[in-house]
Amino acid sequence: MPYHAPWWLPGGNLQTLWAALASRRHFGPAPRWKRSRWNTPDGDFIDVDHARHESPAQAPLLVLFHGLEGSSGSQYAVAFADFAAAQGIAFAVPHFRGCSGELNHAPRAYHSGDFAEIDWVLDRFAQENPGRPLLAVGVSLGGNALLRWAGEAGDTARARVRAVAAVCSPLDLAAGGHAIGRGFNRQVYTRVFLSTMVPKALKKLEQHPGLFDREALLAARDLYEFDNLFTAPLHGFRNTEDYWARASAKPVLHHIRVPALALNALNDPFVPAASLPTVQEAGPCVTLWQPQQGGHVGFPSAAGRWGIPGHVRTMPEAVGRWLLKHTA
Repeated sequence: MPYHAPWWLPGGNLQTLWAALASRRHFGPAPRWKRSRWNTPDGDFIDVDHARHESPAQAPLLVLFHGLEGSSGSQYAVAFADFAAAQGIAFAVPHFRGCSGELNHAPRAYHSGDFAEIDWVLDRFAQENPGRPLLAVGVSLGGNALLRWAGEAGDTARARVRAVAAVCSPLDLAAGGHAIGRGFNRQVYTRVFLSTMVPKALKKLEQHPGLFDREALLAARDLYEFDNLFTAPLHGFRNTEDYWARASAKPVLHHIRVPALALNALNDPFVPAASLPTVQEAGPCVTLWQPQQGGHVGFPSAAGRWGIPGHVRTMPEAVGRWLLKHTA
């Protein structure tokens, strides 16, 4: 992916923050959504937002798995919806449990390696859209879970999807987890994530008393501690180290047998460049895009007079077109 950041946005943090807070997200009308609630096999639910723009009955369907605490309102989801509308393809955002604005019922939430949930969601999309080629993109956490699913599924993934892509995903969760727990990342990004994750966890505790130690969770100051108390034990992992090791997609990339793309900026503040997969580690079906600039799900581009405020359609355009090449 050829990408050059605007001169007035140097560095991964500025490219990350400006893209999320200030850049233009869509060229056409803002996406409108129709929500469906899918009941899960374990008695819970997920909410799926379907973009309302028109698309031919046989046009591809692009499914986006959002990142940590993301939703259909995240800037990248809006930008991908805008790309899909411009291309005349269907688009949908399934929300991980607890991320659609309503707390889920079960004593679980979601996590970075939730490939069983990905499998169930993609199977449901495939069954409901038999005439549409299915494409999937995951952003950050969602991308790791998606590539983990593709690696676990192996040859059977082709029965569900034509191609998959992961954008700015921490494919080595330990490396990413330690990076976000240090310095500026800890003071800014970690606080933002915990500001929504902790209240939701406490509401989960009200649903299911005794699920975890309330006082210990309130004392958590980084994602390592939060995962140790909440994410890991609720989803069958011994602790944070076990969770990060067993949920990472990097060890299974070479098992992927469907066209896959992994896009990571080398200046991503969440994902250390040294942790990114090499061509040898990725295997023959995985394409690596590792531009020098872009930040974390940023890739802002200049637009308008003086290039300000810029837009975030460059990345969805590049990733979306790569995916569409595999629907022929």
